[in-house]
Amino acid sequence: MSTLDLAHAANVLHQGGIVAYATESCFGLGCDPTNESTVLRLLGLKRRDVESGLILIATAIEQLSPYVARFPRKALVTWPGPYTWLLEPTPSAPAWITGSHARIAVRVTSHPQAAALCRQAGISIVSTSANRGGESPAESADEVSRCFGDQIDYVLPGEIGKLEKPTPITDGVTGKIIRPG
Repeated sequence: MSTLDLAHAANVLHQGGIVAYATESCFGLGCDPTNESTVLRLLGLKRRDVESGLILIATAIEQLSPYVARFPRKALVTWPGPYTWLLEPTPSAPAWITGSHARIAVRVTSHPQAAALCRQAGISIVSTSANRGGESPAESADEVSRCFGDQIDYVLPGEIGKLEKPTPITDGVTGKIIRPG
């Protein structure tokens, strides 16, 4: 992962683009969560309804603070790490991120490339698997390119982590496991 590649990916995010990047278990698609038109374009590429909601990843909780009302200790002790939590959103959390849900899905990632991208961009980013609805997530940059071609603004070269399944999702208020790991 070169510094130039990261700088270019961060620039694409800031210009309203969609970037594919490696995560804990697969390649993800990301964009600036405050850019509604880009988020909607990303959802269209995935053939996913806006009501489903999206996950935000960050390199530190400070990047999630504009979206999350409070961070319970049970979430904080798992971060950085491959744990996604559903937490209470702030009133300003965009509806195109929360979807029809009462909570917002967030993770402080420990994946080196995903964390570096958030750090370089200086923002949390949308993180959703790089695939179209009903298909398997891409596990390489080549698979992303085959699936989406030039519909993605930049594919950041990298290696996925060792997780065999997507990160677990736990409701930070009720403790209910929404998606096992």
